[in-house]
Amino acid sequence: MNMRRIGIAVEDGKKQLLHLVFGGELKKLGGTEFRDLESLDIVGIYPDYQTALGAWKAKAQASVDNAHMRYFVVHLHRLLDPESKVGG
Repeated sequence: MNMRRIGIAVEDGKKQLLHLVFGGELKKLGGTEFRDLESLDIVGIYPDYQTALGAWKAKAQASVDNAHMRYFVVHLHRLLDPESKVGG
């Protein structure tokens, strides 16, 4: 398992700003309700937004032929520390 990817260790000393990338098929175009929660694609947890964005972009581009497939980036650090004013 890539420890840097999941945010366990960050060698450059920057604060971890964890982000989750996941996706799945939506019930309706433009919505956010998934057809099948059991088939959600949990791509991974990343130590910063830029890394998560790269993973999101790769998965989104790979699923471009399926109009109902959507991938999202969730700012986990905002949920874990809602008082923090750190962006990302």
